[in-house]
Amino acid sequence: MTLENLLKIGQLKSHVTDAVEVGRLLAASKRNLTDAALKGISSETRFDVAYKAIMQCALVALMANGFRPDTKRPGYHMTTLQSLPLTIQISVDRVVVLDALQRKRNLSDYTGEDIDDVSAENCVCEAQQLIQETKRWLQKNWPLLLESASK
Repeated sequence: MTLENLLKIGQLKSHVTDAVEVGRLLAASKRNLTDAALKGISSETRFDVAYKAIMQCALVALMANGFRPDTKRPGYHMTTLQSLPLTIQISVDRVVVLDALQRKRNLSDYTGEDIDDVSAENCVCEAQQLIQETKRWLQKNWPLLLESASK
């Protein structure tokens, strides 16, 4: 599947981004990661904000490639995460890990399943790594989109 195919089937929409939008999302992902690192809050909250940082990075990657998910369609979180090999070329193995985090988040949100400390810490680590990978990819491929983030 390509990003263009996802556009054709309605999972994605065309989108033109700029440095301000990218800068806001990267700043938000950094704030969320900072919050996720706080040990005084619940594992569930730490997991939630780390997962949010992951989604913000995946959204930046899509936007830099000229797309955004159609949030009116079910499964847009999954589409956004699973597009990462197509957007910033992360490995499919990493996407499997991120998909597992997305499923854990859904279980927590929709069934009340508990988030343990290890899962929260894993999500924080994945968010840290994805933020770094996203910034490196942008620096290499779309450095003008980082102008707002560096100011």
